[in-house]
Amino acid sequence: MKKTINLLLFSLFAISASAQDLTAIPKENFKITNLGPQVTDIVLQGSVFAKDPDGRTLIYTVVRGTPAHLLGFDTETRKLAVDIPLPKTDGSWDLEVSSTGVVYVAGGSGGFFYKHVPGTKQAENLGKVLGTETYIWDLSAGKDGEIYGATYPNCRVFRYHPTEGYTDFGNGPLVEGENYVRGLVYNHISQKIYAGIGSHAHLIELDAKSKTKVSLLPQEYKSAQFVYDIGQVEGLKSGDRIFFTVAGAKKVLVYNITKKRYEGEMPEFPVKAIIKDPASEKVYYVHNSKLMMLDYKEENPTPVELSNFRGKPLASAWNEKGELLFLNSYQQITTFNPATSQQKTQALIDVPAQPISLTYIDMGPDNKIWSGGYLGGSNAAYDLKKNKATVYKGLSQTESATKLGSKIYFGNYPKARFNVYDISAEWSLKDKNPKQIGSVSGQDRPFGALAVPSLNKVFFGTVPEYGINGGALIEIDATTDNVVSHGEVVQKQSVITLAFQNDMLIGGCSIWGGLGIQPVEKEAKLFVWDPAKKQKIFEVVPVPGAKAITALMNGPDGHIWGYAGGTLFKFDVKKKAVILTKHVYDDKRDSFLWRPDALVLHPNGMIYGDFIGKLISLDPKTLEVKSFNISGANIILGLDKEMYYRSGKEIWRLDILKR
Repeated sequence: MKKTINLLLFSLFAISASAQDLTAIPKENFKITNLGPQVTDIVLQGSVFAKDPDGRTLIYTVVRGTPAHLLGFDTETRKLAVDIPLPKTDGSWDLEVSSTGVVYVAGGSGGFFYKHVPGTKQAENLGKVLGTETYIWDLSAGKDGEIYGATYPNCRVFRYHPTEGYTDFGNGPLVEGENYVRGLVYNHISQKIYAGIGSHAHLIELDAKSKTKVSLLPQEYKSAQFVYDIGQVEGLKSGDRIFFTVAGAKKVLVYNITKKRYEGEMPEFPVKAIIKDPASEKVYYVHNSKLMMLDYKEENPTPVELSNFRGKPLASAWNEKGELLFLNSYQQITTFNPATSQQKTQALIDVPAQPISLTYIDMGPDNKIWSGGYLGGSNAAYDLKKNKATVYKGLSQTESATKLGSKIYFGNYPKARFNVYDISAEWSLKDKNPKQIGSVSGQDRPFGALAVPSLNKVFFGTVPEYGINGGALIEIDATTDNVVSHGEVVQKQSVITLAFQNDMLIGGCSIWGGLGIQPVEKEAKLFVWDPAKKQKIFEVVPVPGAKAITALMNGPDGHIWGYAGGTLFKFDVKKKAVILTKHVYDDKRDSFLWRPDALVLHPNGMIYGDFIGKLISLDPKTLEVKSFNISGANIILGLDKEMYYRSGKEIWRLDILKR
């Protein structure tokens, strides 16, 4: 029987405490040791071809890292000519060349915008876009050196001019209530901007002169989540066209800007690299590992396959010889000669790998510290005996992971994929170790990984896809590796933390769902799940007003201890009652809070953890919280009383010298 119990009726007592500065733990009481970066990788993002003052064609690209780096390679020698760190960002979704030949870089996090003049060795940080935006998704060059950009989280289109600075060009959100302008192009003839919106799909035409907005997306696609990337072909006699992708549709829509009409659909392909031959009506693009051509001198052009193509095209251009150049996702330049149909693909030389930020750490069954890389994915295992990290490639971004027996179970973003790796054999994608054992439709981010050896099962909670509220509880049978979703166990809430006690699974929720939609629930709930009956038997709001339960642990007194919105609480599983609450921390987080905090019980009797990315200690007797005054997250116990945590791209060791 499912029950919803009011906290006030079942709390045995509550302790009130106002937020205050925490007592600092003396530095002589602990020692920290940097174990260094863990996951290094070459993940190329925004890319563009440009010329330097000597007329050399360079391919510029941003490699993800902490920080990201702007790289420039000579397309003839393929050697590195420019390597510039980009402080305050870890990547870039797009690069663009202005009409004056300046390269602009869209900051992948933080909302910073960068300017690089080819021929120099510097990149200038132009500041945070509009002072409010945290991501720049796309760029498009206008006239007279101006650049237009697409942003998150306020659904803005901005204009940047070297002498005029930033302008909120759309005068507020391009669509009220939306967060993303995900794709954008500027058409020079019509002087209009075409922008893709999410997480409820729109295609908006914005007149650069009058600032009027017109919605262009066909009705049958308005139930989609996003209009993503937009590619443009200008200069065709039959009219300029945009090619854009709609999330989930797996197709590209073609819109004739000049004639103001849709011309049909194409199979999905990377539209941003589509390019017109300057000497003809032919248009080139890559689809399904093939270089393709459309000849628009025909009224209804038919796609023509020209050659094989490796990877995803990141940028395209023509050189002085009339050859078509592409940069692909394998760090290679592909050169195609339309006159001879000859093609060659050559690797860039000495592309520097970069350390990337970590999403999680956990002690593996091999007694190594496993971690995962942000966005680009890949994993690493740090050998405590050899003091060395080994990188393992092949998995997308790991949100959480846990061990059971000789196996590590990974919860991977996107699409809530679940993978398992058996450490008794070598890591080999070819041999399906690790292997994907399932995914959950409508879900995106698996958090709260918890192994329950007594049941021989692993559980995860999930956050749903963009624009959706309502996560799921996932159960994996370790004998068969069968993945089962129990669906939305708490209405319109994501499941982000899990614990197990008295044969019951206890879950903590967040009111936030996927990005791009506001929550409908007001307070985070705790639930009890009976694994034997496979049903929820209880739920409660443990902390009134708290919007996410970001930590759960088996406390030293036999109760479940949790943390929600600055308040510590205890939950008696047998009585199904919250028996204590105490405000212990000033926690003002109020937006899309999914990634858990941590609490661990140390052999010395103290509890250590991290709240809001800061390391803390918690005395289980007095409930006093003290601060290490150190940034860190995901604290875990080591093998001999030491602890470990992640901070940015690094793992750190924490030793307690005096309690």
